[in-house]
Amino acid sequence: MPNAPVDAIAPLPPHAGRWAPVWVIVFVALWPAPGLAETVLSLGAVFAIWRLLRRRFRGGTQLLSGAAWALTSVLFLAYWLPELLSAFDAIDMPLALRKSLTDLRYLPFMWLCAIAVADPVRRRRTFGGLAIIGAVWTLDALLQAAWGTSPLFWSMDQLKWAISGHGLCTPQEIAAVDRLSGLLGPCNLKFGQTLASLSPFLLFAAAARGRVAWLLAALACGAVVVMAGARAAWLTYALVLLCSGWRLIGGRGMAAVGVAALLGVVVLFNVSPQVHERVLRTTTMVGAGREGVDAALSGRAQIWSAALCMVREHPLNGVGARGFREAYPQCDPDPGHAPAWGEGPAFHAHQIVLEILAETGFFGLFLWLAGAAQAWRAWRYSSPAAREQARPAMVALLVTVFPFNTHLAFYSSFWGGLTLMLAGLYAGALLNEDRRAAA
Repeated sequence: MPNAPVDAIAPLPPHAGRWAPVWVIVFVALWPAPGLAETVLSLGAVFAIWRLLRRRFRGGTQLLSGAAWALTSVLFLAYWLPELLSAFDAIDMPLALRKSLTDLRYLPFMWLCAIAVADPVRRRRTFGGLAIIGAVWTLDALLQAAWGTSPLFWSMDQLKWAISGHGLCTPQEIAAVDRLSGLLGPCNLKFGQTLASLSPFLLFAAAARGRVAWLLAALACGAVVVMAGARAAWLTYALVLLCSGWRLIGGRGMAAVGVAALLGVVVLFNVSPQVHERVLRTTTMVGAGREGVDAALSGRAQIWSAALCMVREHPLNGVGARGFREAYPQCDPDPGHAPAWGEGPAFHAHQIVLEILAETGFFGLFLWLAGAAQAWRAWRYSSPAAREQARPAMVALLVTVFPFNTHLAFYSSFWGGLTLMLAGLYAGALLNEDRRAAA
């Protein structure tokens, strides 16, 4: 199909696309209210489609370069096609089909995320807004550590009481909390991993203001991530520190930061019951048998054994996206033994490679690897300037999918939406031509 003449495409006004950063920032800001965040994601996807259809997709390359359109779509397909292929003989076929159909909304939402960072002004607003959110969440969590209550969560909880006559969490959930929960609250203990994945935007913004700003931001955010108790988040945040600080302070500086971090953990070990318990649980792996290792990993060894069973039983296209809990009873390696997490089946594999293999099979893993290869190829062949402007999103995406770690469920609405948002930001920031800036 021949390209349309340049003068046949109506130029976009200077403010075109300025709406995109607002959708992204509001979506992230509403993560403490998952229902509202999902609504914003869906409405943002509909809005993006409406704006593009209104112009019949003309002038699309002024919103986003052709390469960015392509990479964003490829990354979406690498995520979505595996769950579609897994649905045809899934354990729960209606659930898998419904999941794959509803997840189509992620494609226009990823386009919106890419548009939000496709020129210098929009990129500055989007990355700056995410950095501010990370800073506010960090400060709020530090106040919770000092006073015992997150001011932001308390405010939302009071609003919930006023509206519906009950709080966001049950008294049992509040009593059982064993870590710093931040504004996500004691009934949604994902704060540590969420903040760790969002922290590159905060730390790169701080690094732009100098070493002292980066060190202060790294210290404050790191203390919160450690007290939040998710050991997977500790590894994620260590990678963020390495990626954001190496060029700023060098190898010796990073070694000093590593020593300071160990000393900080020792201090928190002695003053924070949550950190004390997590460190003790981790050390039980040393010299322990299989049961000791499983307890130290909060039941992960048992879950991973079940995931491998699912891979053996359904090697091609898995048990279906989000079908892990239905398949778990048939693959439970020790059904007569109470699992470390309590009653009930495991909901997901807690590891990205095992989740993909168990739920979408080797077809799914091949497509995910193909998407990762395209993302790496785009980075490899981009200019140094393009890499620099995309670095915060690249680091955030990299540490979120780092395969040598435990994870939340990538085919869940929350973690899947977070990951695909980062993928869209990465593609849009890396593969744009900044035409107006160059002009």
